[in-house]
Amino acid sequence: MLVGRDRLILTMSVDDWLDIARDIEGVRFVPIDNAIGVESTRLPGEFHKDPADRMIVALARHVNAPLITADEKIRAYKYVRSVW
Repeated sequence: MLVGRDRLILTMSVDDWLDIARDIEGVRFVPIDNAIGVESTRLPGEFHKDPADRMIVALARHVNAPLITADEKIRAYKYVRSVW
């Protein structure tokens, strides 16, 4: 969606980008399951209502991974680590 809205520019198709990203050491794709979906509705503290951001944060918390993001709302949320 970000590519379609010109908020993210890729020099290749999304499918090709995902294929390349999958081969990077240390990168792994983690499926969203029911537990993460439920966790996204129970985040501690105050966090905004965007369901996609809530899922991203819940998944990062679930796998104990920092997020690489420029999103100020996510970066300000003290219950998830972020890098940028």
